[in-house]
Amino acid sequence: MSPSPGPWPPGAPRATAGTPEELLRRLELSVTRRLDGMLQGDYQGLLPGPGSEPGEARLYTPGDDVRRIDWNLTARTASTHVRMPIADRELETWVVADLSASLEFGTAHCEKRDLAVAAVGAIGHLTARVGNRIGALVVQHGRPLRIPARPGRNHLLGLLHRVATTPRAGDRQAGSTDLGAALAEVDRLARRRGMVVVVSDFLSATEWERPLRVLATRHDALCVEVVDPRELDLPDVGYLSLVDPETGETTEVQTSRADLRARYAAAAAAERQAIAAAMRRAGADHLVLRTDRDWLLDLVRFVDRRRRRRRPPARVGARP
Repeated sequence: MSPSPGPWPPGAPRATAGTPEELLRRLELSVTRRLDGMLQGDYQGLLPGPGSEPGEARLYTPGDDVRRIDWNLTARTASTHVRMPIADRELETWVVADLSASLEFGTAHCEKRDLAVAAVGAIGHLTARVGNRIGALVVQHGRPLRIPARPGRNHLLGLLHRVATTPRAGDRQAGSTDLGAALAEVDRLARRRGMVVVVSDFLSATEWERPLRVLATRHDALCVEVVDPRELDLPDVGYLSLVDPETGETTEVQTSRADLRARYAAAAAAERQAIAAAMRRAGADHLVLRTDRDWLLDLVRFVDRRRRRRRPPARVGARP
């Protein structure tokens, strides 16, 4: 079965043109229509405490911190005033987009690569709409593509265009990628405390758990795992040639054997469980997007669960 073009959920309108501009425009409309308002009214500062940016001023009262006295305003009004700080709300988000050869595979509504690009677009539109800064590191064979973190819609559209038009493995030399090295590089680039989102299938031959743990200690880390159903179980189609897209190694298997399909499904489930356990140990949130599911609905449910989990508990027995 050949995958359908575009990272669109079942029943959603698809772009008639295959240009990156058309696909990104449709993606923006889909994301804003399905997720609009879900992050409103739940904005927290980056650091605990009253904040660091100067805010409104008021008259000094006994007990106020003398370090907050606004001496210029005090001199103009002949009355002691203090300047109340506000929280710094500018969030810096870095996205690690894995576009290695293993993502150029799909048997359902789209390829894993298309779903990864859609996930990057959804995260970008959610975080950049309120003036936040967003940057990206595109992982591929060779040197990763680095896109600096900047605010603004034009920067976001340019970032998504560069991610969507990244050459495929068929247009360049295929090979294994180093996801752990990319995470270590993001740790050096993200100097401010913010958010780091890793979009990948996490089928990397290199160790990535330790760099992810280091990132999660300083930033709010989210791992978006992209999965295709054929990676979890084999169909009964007789002889099947399997090709590793990163190494080029070819293996022929007889899928008519029920024991082989059972062993494959068990090994695939164990691999995914190990990936999820590594993310939990690192302290990162985990979101699974599948090419055979409505990925926007899964994203909506994840955002809602995340908001409910992080909402402060109600005070029991508090007086009105």
